[in-house]
Amino acid sequence: QNVFKEFVKNEFRFAIDDFGTGYSNYGYMRDRTFDIVKVDRSFVTDIDKLKDNYLMVSFIIKMAHEMGLHVCIEGVETKEELSCVKRLGATESNNIAIRGLVDYGKKNGKMHIITTAIEHKAVLETVKHLSENGFEVEFIKPGISGRVNASDVLDKVREDTLLVSVMHVNNETGIIQPVKEIGDALNQKDVLFHVDATQSCGKLVDEIRGIKYNMLSFSAHKLMGPQGVGVLVLKKNRYKLPPVKNIMYGGQQEHGIRPGTIPVALVAGCGMACEIASAEYKENAKKAIDIKKSVLQELDASGVEYSINGDPEYCVDTTINVSLKGVSSEALMISTKQFCGVSNGSACTSKSYSPSYVLVAMGLDNDTIECSLRISWGAGTNKDEAIKGIRGLLDVAKQFSL
Repeated sequence: QNVFKEFVKNEFRFAIDDFGTGYSNYGYMRDRTFDIVKVDRSFVTDIDKLKDNYLMVSFIIKMAHEMGLHVCIEGVETKEELSCVKRLGATESNNIAIRGLVDYGKKNGKMHIITTAIEHKAVLETVKHLSENGFEVEFIKPGISGRVNASDVLDKVREDTLLVSVMHVNNETGIIQPVKEIGDALNQKDVLFHVDATQSCGKLVDEIRGIKYNMLSFSAHKLMGPQGVGVLVLKKNRYKLPPVKNIMYGGQQEHGIRPGTIPVALVAGCGMACEIASAEYKENAKKAIDIKKSVLQELDASGVEYSINGDPEYCVDTTINVSLKGVSSEALMISTKQFCGVSNGSACTSKSYSPSYVLVAMGLDNDTIECSLRISWGAGTNKDEAIKGIRGLLDVAKQFSL
């Protein structure tokens, strides 16, 4: 323990200090980071208290592991039932969760995968790669609501089904998918269940705690953490982790699943962001509801004809996908950069000007899709600024629709 304390004092303090300074313009993270780990510029203020919160063993890499693990599923299971792989983000986590099962699937004759047609590209392109290498993949489409039916997913499960992968919240529409129902049904079956919780982690905290999954992935920056780090949560079943193998080679880090030096400062930031989100998500949820109500009021008052894409009953309070009749979303985005940041798809497909594959899968017509915008806000969004931004956007939209 003394060796560990000296290691933290001499080595890890720099990583934390560098993290705090590097993100000093993000006061939301900065103040809380230093309040927790630093008093009078000394990292080792209360090493035992910090250890109680974050550590299981006395080595710095394990410390990094537990920083992410403790806070992302706090209150769900005991630490012994879970493990976490911290990497570059949800894209890599999704790849590991899916491609890491290839050997197991081939060895056990389980070559069937079920997912939805509206998943993030990190899932869709990964399973497409597997379909070109001997696996059979079935894609479940949603209805006009933007939500897949749990029964449509479960009806496809077979003896040779290896994996079901369904996102918790769609990144373009904000529609919540029935992952709890699917997880409950799969819990007693010999089928692995992966949930991409990138859009819900830190927001739908209580809902995530109730999902029965084998693997869950998310990115830190979606809950105001640093960019460049994400988490793949692996839940033990009968004391065994999911049979995920490494898809890269070169080391034994992260249980041998993902080699390479662990980015300790980023992991610390991820853990702290999760802890803050866990403490503040109820307050943030009330704020998000208030902003969404204001956005809808501005839409109603604008006189611009619009339609909401997806069933509002199942939509998160931080996102709305709306089509403004007769207004090209591409032209509107270019003309309103000074007011607010909106998109007509996910950031990961922003280089492509093809119609949104999510809205296409929902069965929307081309005119509706071409006029669609995704408007979203988060914990750091100021209500007055949001109203000002949407008003500026709608003023331009009125001119386009004349």
